[in-house]
Amino acid sequence: MKKTAGVIFRTMILILVGITIGLLISDNNFADRNLGFSFSGNDKLSKVLELVGQNYVDSVNIDSIEGASVNDLLQNLDPHSLYLPPQQAQSINERLDGGFNGIGIEYQIMRDTLIITQVYAEGPAAKAGLLTGSRVINVDNKKFSGTKLTPERVNNAFRGAKDAIILLGVAEGKGIKTYTIKRGRVDLSSVNAAYMANVNTGYIKISKFAATTDIDFRKALSKLKIDGMSKLLLDLRGNGGGYLNAATSLADEFLGKGKLIVYTKGVHEPRTDYFATDSGTFQQGKVTVLIDEYSASASEILAGALQDLDRATIVGRRSFGKGLVQQQFPFGDGSAVNLTVARYYTPSGRSIQKSYKGGLESYRNELAVRMQKGELFSEQSSRSDTVAFNGLSYHTLNGRKVFSGGGIMPDVFVPADTTQNTLLIQNLLDQQLFSAYVIDRMQPILNKFATDDDFIKNYTVSDDDLHNFILYSSQTLKEMDSHELLISRDYIKSILKANAARFKWGDNAFYQVMNIHDEAYKKALSI
Repeated sequence: MKKTAGVIFRTMILILVGITIGLLISDNNFADRNLGFSFSGNDKLSKVLELVGQNYVDSVNIDSIEGASVNDLLQNLDPHSLYLPPQQAQSINERLDGGFNGIGIEYQIMRDTLIITQVYAEGPAAKAGLLTGSRVINVDNKKFSGTKLTPERVNNAFRGAKDAIILLGVAEGKGIKTYTIKRGRVDLSSVNAAYMANVNTGYIKISKFAATTDIDFRKALSKLKIDGMSKLLLDLRGNGGGYLNAATSLADEFLGKGKLIVYTKGVHEPRTDYFATDSGTFQQGKVTVLIDEYSASASEILAGALQDLDRATIVGRRSFGKGLVQQQFPFGDGSAVNLTVARYYTPSGRSIQKSYKGGLESYRNELAVRMQKGELFSEQSSRSDTVAFNGLSYHTLNGRKVFSGGGIMPDVFVPADTTQNTLLIQNLLDQQLFSAYVIDRMQPILNKFATDDDFIKNYTVSDDDLHNFILYSSQTLKEMDSHELLISRDYIKSILKANAARFKWGDNAFYQVMNIHDEAYKKALSI
């Protein structure tokens, strides 16, 4: 049970929160198309809601009931059709639109004080001179620290109309320094990291397929080419997907003109083919793609196309298995419905959607079942899994056999690291204890290093450092499994060092640290 807890948790997040994976981009007329039901008129749902609102014994939130009723209806269709409340719809759309209006920071609430953990380059906060590690005491000349802060309160205080002013009072020495920040557009890059993995191989980590993904990728690729890149390692692990058009645009970067990337079709949607153009910026160099069980939808479109066309070597573990395409239909109150409108198929004709005939609960638990069966740890178990293959085989452009029915099977299998799936690791991450320890204890250490390269090469988390971190964490986590601590100790050290690197130098440094001991990463580089 302890080994599967983390998998179950991350799976539910992927399915229930990151459900935007696989959205079509289309014109407004299509997006606003009537769904075939409404919340007013003569239908039974509207009548029942009206009866409850006017006659029920207690006061009730009709909007909440309405949303739950619609969601139940949609979830009976498939696991990825669902109702999005206004705040969730806004959050998802901002994430995939590539930015939002704000000041451009990440933060952590510690001891009822907001501490800035990242300042986005070229964002409003960065332009105002705000620094990582700053402790916000006042907002707009009103006390903020020590006022029972919640993420919702922070969001309401920091978000606002473009060009509106916000005043942040930040602790500095024994006093408070006030920063005047004009809210503005904050860009969210799809590229988490881009660096030279060795003398001729570039590494690019993509977290999502958003409206700006192809632009972000081109910028990263251009810089790596200047550094001497001739081969590319593209990391799609943990990438839950995003816009369909973003995936096809990225695939276009690697393929020659006229190559079929993917096609979609449904009962109400005629077949639509997506072909590569002649605008690709990396059509010749060798490509290796990393995937895992959390790579879904748009990630699988890209990996499946490059595999079917023999353009890349796919390394890792079988992907999530989401081959359904959603269209978002917005409502006037800001809520929306994500409705499955089509299935997608790879160039060889594969549908990689795994079965959901067993119901929603079975679908949510599928990754945990994979782990229990040993698929994540054994190539033989993985390749003999009839659930993955459904007995159907297809062939790549060069005649290699590939399989359908439950995700993209990699060309080179790399087993999951059991030290990464302990409940202890998950609890430490959930409680944000790695970043908290960096804020509280490691800033003097970080100040000794002038560059991220110096830190990555010369700093090592010692056994004493690990002991101090565990003591610190035990103030929050009252129970820690000693066996899990033993088997995960090296991974804990890696996460701690990576979080320290990210705090001062950003995501690029974080992934450089995490990849040093990553077996899949090392295997991909060796191919």
